[in-house]
Amino acid sequence: MTGAPAGFDRRVQSALDASRSRIPVVLGGCGTGRTWLLKRLRDRIGRDAAQYIDVERSTTTPERFFAAVTSTTPFEWHGATLAPSSARDAFDALLAFFDTSRAPGGAPCTFLLDEVLELRTFESFPGLRHVIRELVDALAESPNRFVLTTRYVARAHRLLRDANARFEVMHAPPLQAADVIDLLAPTFGGYEQMATDDRDYLGRTVQALGDGRAAYVKAIGEAMARQGGAPDPISALTALLAPDGTLSHWCRFCYELRLHRARGYGALKAILDILAEEEGLTLTEISQRLHRTPGSTKDYLSWLEDVDLVVSRQKRYSFADPLLRLWVRLHCHPAEPGEEDVAREVQRYALARVPSREAPPALAYAGVGASPEERRSWGIIEID
Repeated sequence: MTGAPAGFDRRVQSALDASRSRIPVVLGGCGTGRTWLLKRLRDRIGRDAAQYIDVERSTTTPERFFAAVTSTTPFEWHGATLAPSSARDAFDALLAFFDTSRAPGGAPCTFLLDEVLELRTFESFPGLRHVIRELVDALAESPNRFVLTTRYVARAHRLLRDANARFEVMHAPPLQAADVIDLLAPTFGGYEQMATDDRDYLGRTVQALGDGRAAYVKAIGEAMARQGGAPDPISALTALLAPDGTLSHWCRFCYELRLHRARGYGALKAILDILAEEEGLTLTEISQRLHRTPGSTKDYLSWLEDVDLVVSRQKRYSFADPLLRLWVRLHCHPAEPGEEDVAREVQRYALARVPSREAPPALAYAGVGASPEERRSWGIIEID
């Protein structure tokens, strides 16, 4: 993927290349480019020396996961003839595989474990109550190299609070405007012929609309390319958030996945509905609107924070992903939204996030019916 933050790639690679290789643990929400990072590393290191493993897609039983990983590995390892007879044996064999595998010539190899915390699935099997802790301890002692990723930031921080110093937590950075410009460049013809100011403003606009998340930015760029003509990011986002749009399906997946990893499904959805209507509410304000006690509401909020759906700043709660909040406003209702509903909410979202420019706003071509006074009130996006 072009447009990736090259400095972050170098940081991950330098951790791997250290005399005693460190283990990068890359954290980031949905769409922040963690998978793309691992695949770039695999291509750079070489497929005979690096194995990418999508843990989320392949965790079933310990025995089947072990068989799937070892049957596709390019590496040699000491226990290649093992046939585990139980879940416990299979997990022990998996740890031995990570420890004793070697690249051609006997060199240390690299494992790229995407969504590594999904191995918690195994903790429901007999004798496997502390799978993630055992994995962390085993990787810390292995001569091989590892890069781990997860979308569950809060859980990873708790897990690694007292972990071996070999682990290095890295937060996937949002794309900046310059990264977005690089990403958009090959998407549609004639992009390079745009005036520099127009191209830079387009990059800032798409960066703001997509919250700097690689998946969102890429989807908006591809939608603009399909439209043809002058690039129109707001119309592109409107199409993507329609009931059958690409980002509508993506947001639904992220929303349901995180809720199913938490407790209190129905109550958590209700709180997200409340925050979709108005953000920055206190615990007391949320509990009053939820018609629950502050104590139970505090528990619900902590479960939402545990799966990184909400964040708390100065005791006020908001969505961690602003585009997901927009999706909830649009789609978490008894009936799907109409075209006018989607267009209205997307324009409202854009007015709050898209940066201003000195010249007549480029958003005029996007069909935003804002007055000059409204346009002057647009603020610069603030990214944590």
